[in-house]
Amino acid sequence: MHRKLMGGLVAATLTFAIAACGSAPAAPPPAPTSSAAAATAATTEDGRAKPTNVRIPKIEAESTLVEAGLDKNKSIEVPPVEQPMQAAWYKYSQVPGDAGPAILLGHVDGNKKPGIFYKLHELKTGDEIFVKREDGKELRFVTTRTEQVPKEKLPEDAIYGTTQESELRLITCGGVFDKAAHSYKDNVIVYAKLAA
Repeated sequence: MHRKLMGGLVAATLTFAIAACGSAPAAPPPAPTSSAAAATAATTEDGRAKPTNVRIPKIEAESTLVEAGLDKNKSIEVPPVEQPMQAAWYKYSQVPGDAGPAILLGHVDGNKKPGIFYKLHELKTGDEIFVKREDGKELRFVTTRTEQVPKEKLPEDAIYGTTQESELRLITCGGVFDKAAHSYKDNVIVYAKLAA
């Protein structure tokens, strides 16, 4: 898929999916349908090592990473709210370590418990984020900024736009909880760049 087209796909689907965090569970990703699919589960289609773990020392957050794809409605699958401590990597974003933004998603809360990104809003410039990959490498990213924005004003270009460096976007919900919609009104976004 061409990079420009993929960027458009990310943009088209990201807004709806992020708006859904903290709501009802999403459909589970489809299981591999063949032994070949299972054998390549550790790498992307072009052989790059997938991320397996995220760790954020400042907020004492650590989770394995499950893959988030697209469901039948073309919105991003997120971990079920019954598993609020599970983080996900959006597989149509970049692999951490490659040029461009890799997108990690996590709940702020769920099932009446704090989620993996409950304290994400506390990250400041210079705070570290570590991502392990299937090839054994652990990459260190450094936070460049944190912002909270209304979901209808999500900065799509800043989230998925092309970058020359390897970057992360960590996204969760924030702000006021809308009881009628069963979701938060804002998103918290952390931007980070590869340091080592």
